[in-house]
Amino acid sequence: MRTAEVVIIGGGCVGTSVAYHLAALGCTDVVLLEEGELGGGSTSKAAGGIRLQHADELNCRLVLRSLPEFTSFAELTGVPIDFKQVGYLFLLDRADDVAVFERAVRMQRDLGIPTETIDLDRARELVPPIRADDLLAATFCPWEGYAAPESVVQGYAAAARRLGVTVRTGCGVTGVRTAAGRVTGVDTAEGPIAARAVVCAAGVGSAEIARQAGYDLPVHGEARWIHFSGADGGVPAHAPLTIDFSTGFYFHREGPGLLFGGRERTLEDLALPAVRRLPAIADLPIGSSWWGFYDMSPDHNAMIGAAPVEGLYYATGFSGHGFQQSPAVGEHLAELILDREPTLDLTPLSADRFRRGMSRAEKVVI
Repeated sequence: MRTAEVVIIGGGCVGTSVAYHLAALGCTDVVLLEEGELGGGSTSKAAGGIRLQHADELNCRLVLRSLPEFTSFAELTGVPIDFKQVGYLFLLDRADDVAVFERAVRMQRDLGIPTETIDLDRARELVPPIRADDLLAATFCPWEGYAAPESVVQGYAAAARRLGVTVRTGCGVTGVRTAAGRVTGVDTAEGPIAARAVVCAAGVGSAEIARQAGYDLPVHGEARWIHFSGADGGVPAHAPLTIDFSTGFYFHREGPGLLFGGRERTLEDLALPAVRRLPAIADLPIGSSWWGFYDMSPDHNAMIGAAPVEGLYYATGFSGHGFQQSPAVGEHLAELILDREPTLDLTPLSADRFRRGMSRAEKVVI
């Protein structure tokens, strides 16, 4: 039987981040297992947004901790991620949403995040083609933006490999081994691997992986569609990632064109909120469309921590926030596994919060 100190299940942005941070802390006897290709799950389908504008302070802190790693990613890993730090622009047309964002802006500024409420003339300056006559307010943070998720995965994986981590693709986990209340390793299609620690970072597949170890992770998949047009619709090259919050419609420039999406499953259903906020989009040709899963938790906040089954660790249920939080999450799990003092206290995000009746809903969900 092959042995490793740590086995990581899942080769997306979170799993590869855990591998890199373990190795950076000196633990290189690590095997990362991915049943398909690296980043082939939800990561490769993501829009790549990196934002600090959350209503839950812990989500703000996670991205605030992740931001320096994103901005210096090429220096750390050797792989550029095309991080366009153009900001996020939230457009608000409901009074109750304005109240939520006003509280959130105060909290974010207390953390040192330069979010501000801007007037509608300023919003039009940032994105001239938007319809703004029905808006009540807008918020903007210049530190935010978007990057290439697949490049982040490849960068973490390459850096982890150089440090000694084994990365195996096309190798799915068929079972998690346990004995006397702790994990002892995993079974794979290529044979078993004994390990003292197993990390479940398998996105929507995390529930089944955890179940094999006798632990319940209440995560489920929610499909989201993204569309691309080769035309820009008059949106400036350096426009912020713009979100019509009440409908969930969002867009940002992608090369010479426009990437956009929302909560609707079809272009026909998305057309109404999209054209309402960005009228020019009605005339744009659609070049491609794709979909991926949000790995959803019951309260739209991540589940991160150590399970009661000794040696089992997990990070899942990010509800659309996994990519932007992956540097800090990888660091945190590496610290837990190696019994280091955590940089961030993420105990409120333990999955056991649901059993204890202590869910914490994130209100700024796209």
